[in-house]
Amino acid sequence: MFTKILLTITLLLSIAHAQALSKLRFKDAVVDQITSIYDGDTFRANIKDYPPIVGHRMSIRINGIDTPEMKAKCAKEKKLAREAKQLTVSKLRNAKKIELKNIKRGKYFRLVADVYVDGVNLADLLKKKGLAVNYDGGKKSRPWCR
Repeated sequence: MFTKILLTITLLLSIAHAQALSKLRFKDAVVDQITSIYDGDTFRANIKDYPPIVGHRMSIRINGIDTPEMKAKCAKEKKLAREAKQLTVSKLRNAKKIELKNIKRGKYFRLVADVYVDGVNLADLLKKKGLAVNYDGGKKSRPWCR
């Protein structure tokens, strides 16, 4: 009986700890160098003043959006995916300053953040150009081939 109670308490504490971590926000950061860009909403960077274990070639996903997938099945989505990636590449590679705000831990050990390029929110720019839709981390809507 005591073992069951102890296991229940441990499980409840673990769940509470995991929920607290998912809501944890980290202080804003500045990108030192873009190391690679996968698609319109995901890239890797070295983050200034972060230790190498979490700041070197760190995967970053732009918060609140989803861009078309590079490995899509329809030609229209593939074309839009290339356009989204080209815009992201152009903005990140030509930026004087890239800031990460409202940073949190996402899936796959990556950071999820609002990305500001020379003071402009990159997510807003991608949405304005029709190259991104709102995304909350749940099921993706995939409107690109309709």
